Amino acid sequence: MRLAGRTDYALRAVLEIAAAHGEPRTTDEIATSQHIPARYLGAILADLRRADLVHARRGAEGGWTLARSADAISLAAVIRAVDGALAQVAGTRPEDLHYEGSAAGLQEVWVALRAAEREILDSVTVAHVVEGQLPENIHRLTRDPAAWH
Repeated sequence: MRLAGRTDYALRAVLEIAAAHGEPRTTDEIATSQHIPARYLGAILADLRRADLVHARRGAEGGWTLARSADAISLAAVIRAVDGALAQVAGTRPEDLHYEGSAAGLQEVWVALRAAEREILDSVTVAHVVEGQLPENIHRLTRDPAAWH
C-alpha cells in the first residue's frame, strides 16, 4: 500500500484534533505539532471539512474540532476524504478493470487487496489510534515478524 504525503498529513491532522478532546486546535498548532507545512495543511483541512469530518470555528476561541466523535471516524473515511477510493489501479476502481489472457486473474487480486484494506482501515477509528487501543486484528497482524519487513 502506498499513501500519498497529503493522505499521511490528513491522518496526522485528524489525530491531532482528536487528541485535543473537543478543544479547538488552530491550523498553526496542528502544523507545528505534526511538522506539516501550514499552507498545505489548510487545503487538507478544507477537504476534511467538505467530507464533514472536521468543523472550523472562527474567532479568538476558534480552531478545528472533529465533526463527530473520534470513535465514529474510521481511518478509511479520512483517506477517502483526501485521496478518493481505496485501491485504485491508475485511477480506475478494481471492479472496472478488464484484463485478458495470462493477466486475467489480476482483477480478482486487486479486489481482494481492496477488501483487505477495507477490513483494516474501516475497522480502525481515530479514537483507537489516539487512545492507543488498536483492535485485536491489528495486533494479530503485527505480531508476525514478517509484517515488519
